[in-house]
Amino acid sequence: MTTEIECMRRDLALKGYAQTTQDRYLKTAATLIARFGRPAGQLTREDLRLYVEELQGQGRSASWLRNQLSAVLFLYRKTLGRDEMVSFVSLPRKHSPLPDVLSLKERQGLLNAIREPRYQAIAMVMYGAGLRISEVLVLEVRDIDGPRGVIRVRHGKGNKAREAKLSPSLYQWLRGYWRREQPPGPYLFASKKTGKLPQADTVRDAIRHAAKDAWIKKRVTPHVLRHSFATHLLEQGTDVHVVSALLGHASITTTARYARVTRKLVRQTPSPLDLLPQRRC
Repeated sequence: MTTEIECMRRDLALKGYAQTTQDRYLKTAATLIARFGRPAGQLTREDLRLYVEELQGQGRSASWLRNQLSAVLFLYRKTLGRDEMVSFVSLPRKHSPLPDVLSLKERQGLLNAIREPRYQAIAMVMYGAGLRISEVLVLEVRDIDGPRGVIRVRHGKGNKAREAKLSPSLYQWLRGYWRREQPPGPYLFASKKTGKLPQADTVRDAIRHAAKDAWIKKRVTPHVLRHSFATHLLEQGTDVHVVSALLGHASITTTARYARVTRKLVRQTPSPLDLLPQRRC
């Protein structure tokens, strides 16, 4: 590992970035250095312009491009202290599409179609508590607080800790999973055979295959379970501020987008025309 990459790693850790974000940024920095075969500190503005143009020309999503450019900005602004080198870089606007949401029938079909007990339990927690996949995979047994009805999320996004809801049914389900599987501690979802934690991509594949087996036409990912958790809560009338806290959102604006897909709220919201005095035709 080069000195620049090592310094960047330390800077990312000091800023409290999530491990997945650290890994992604470090990979981008290493790719940049390998592209030109010189340390980042020796690259010119024209080198960086060329690299940014190459990223833009790959035809990838705005989210992907934003992540790549953010890594480059962090490297030069924070680690190298050379803001002038990347002053021309502009991040693409965030696209906020309507999140996919499972119906209750689709949710049940998906959970039933997941064959591996460990992956089924992980999916139950993502849907039942609204956790991100990165948050679920590192849960320890001690994080499940049955008497208080909460799940302690000690490694949330931005390394922020919070408490998520642990419903009685999810708690009982996890107790049954623990009795059957007896995973080695301290992690809740460690493999009984190897003691290792499951990889996020492996869980994604299991969920994708289960969706296909359950004849679900939507593209189902771990985050769709989190979307469904939030949307179903809002449809039940849960206050958006409560949902925001449960999801660990830094801004209520992030949570508000789920309200756009709640069919119940759409049906119940009156049209301004309905407020006018009725007239006979």
